[in-house]
Amino acid sequence: MRVELSDEYYPNEVSAHFEIRWYRNDDFNIHYQEKRQGGTWKCRWDRHPNVHNSRDHFHPPPDASRTDAQDDQWPMDHRDVCRLVIDYLEERVETLWKQQ
Repeated sequence: MRVELSDEYYPNEVSAHFEIRWYRNDDFNIHYQEKRQGGTWKCRWDRHPNVHNSRDHFHPPPDASRTDAQDDQWPMDHRDVCRLVIDYLEERVETLWKQQ
């Protein structure tokens, strides 16, 4: 699922979206990305087996790179994970407006 976020919610020329992939085994990938004139800002919440981190991990902004990934622990219920992500995005939008 890809969710486009309203441009009116963001200051100036920032556009944003996030993509959610949830699998039957409860692995997931939630990728958030902002686009603006100066480039992109992105982060990612993941739960999947991999060689670079624990199964639950976070790829922090601004690049969401594999080398910067941090081990974490996410709730088991998908609704709780979504709430955690939405809270994070709310804080991000507040920060963007304060930078104006």
